[in-house]
Amino acid sequence: MARKIGSRYTANQILGRGSAGTVWLGEGPDGPVAVKLLREDLASDQELVGRFVQERTALLGLEHPRIVSVRDLVVDGNDLALVMDLVRGTDLRTRLERERRLAPEAAVAIVADVADALAAAHAAGVVHRDVKPENVLLDMQGPLGPGGAHPALLTDFGVAKLIDSPKRTRATKIIGTPDYLAPEIVEGLPPRAAVDIYALATVLYELLAGFTPFGGGHLGAVLRRHVTETVVPLPGIPEELWQLIVQCLAKAPASRLRASELASRLREQLPMLAGMPPLDVDEPDAGLSEEEAEDVPPAPVGSGEPVRRRGAVSLVTGAKPDSNRDTHTSMRVPAADELAGGAHGTARAPRAAGVPRPGSARHRAALRRRRITLGVAGVAVAAAVGVGAWLASGSGDDDQPTPPAHSTSAP
Repeated sequence: MARKIGSRYTANQILGRGSAGTVWLGEGPDGPVAVKLLREDLASDQELVGRFVQERTALLGLEHPRIVSVRDLVVDGNDLALVMDLVRGTDLRTRLERERRLAPEAAVAIVADVADALAAAHAAGVVHRDVKPENVLLDMQGPLGPGGAHPALLTDFGVAKLIDSPKRTRATKIIGTPDYLAPEIVEGLPPRAAVDIYALATVLYELLAGFTPFGGGHLGAVLRRHVTETVVPLPGIPEELWQLIVQCLAKAPASRLRASELASRLREQLPMLAGMPPLDVDEPDAGLSEEEAEDVPPAPVGSGEPVRRRGAVSLVTGAKPDSNRDTHTSMRVPAADELAGGAHGTARAPRAAGVPRPGSARHRAALRRRRITLGVAGVAVAAAVGVGAWLASGSGDDDQPTPPAHSTSAP
């Protein structure tokens, strides 16, 4: 059902739903547009509406070929909407869900495009604060790039900042999607440009591996991992590319690359990635313990069964996956003792497919089978030695009494 958005726009068809609002295919004076209509509870927040109007100039002035431009901001009764360029394509999350993981060349080309977008935004003094696959759009009508990658555009600039009301988040709350939160955000520090670099490096890791480096399990565990865990290497990628990922996932913001540097360095990697197939690594499971996850066999690719995926942790009770899931949700900043305890050893390490993870249920079962096999072999050897000794003693002296039966049994 079509609906009017202000006096200039008509929303005709829903393109996607998210926890922050609904995206519509719309029509404006200059042709088709995308209209992001924010939730009614957000539209009724007068402080947020004021911030919305204050950010108008900054958002409308942010233009770059790799950024989905905001054309207009509409405040009309209960409607609070961003009118944006319409991108004919899909989001990166949809492609990732379909393909499980991307070939390194395509993954790096997409992330380099997003880094270009961040470089332009950061130069204008704008921090995105919610970089993730859902907020990366792939232009299916654009020319194909390295690895057959469609041009990537970053969207939803400013939305996290708009919704991040100081009265709700100062000192005790954080805003964002847990899997992509930089450590300094978890610790309650103000977001700077480096938080976008950390999130983008997390996206690159996810495109290569099929899962995020610190996600999975309880929300508290995810937040602790960001602060205390070291990223586990991915087998099979060039060392130069891996070092870029490690640097951009550094716990210290000052150690990370700037967006322009990251874009340039990533494109330098493209020639050596040409033709490289997607990585073959096992991925951790969502919602299962370490032991339970190891006992569940993975669904074969192409089998039609759902792929077990760790992905982003759901923060909204009863929420279903959508095209913009788990974003802009307030979380309590963990205390120092919470961050310090229980995190070490919780990060799930990728490994070659089929190899059990040390300490896992499958690994322990393999050790038990090995012990049983060795035990049986030991009994057999002992029995053979005992029988051999008895036969030797019996053949050497015919006058010796026949030994009792138990003397030839293995202990």
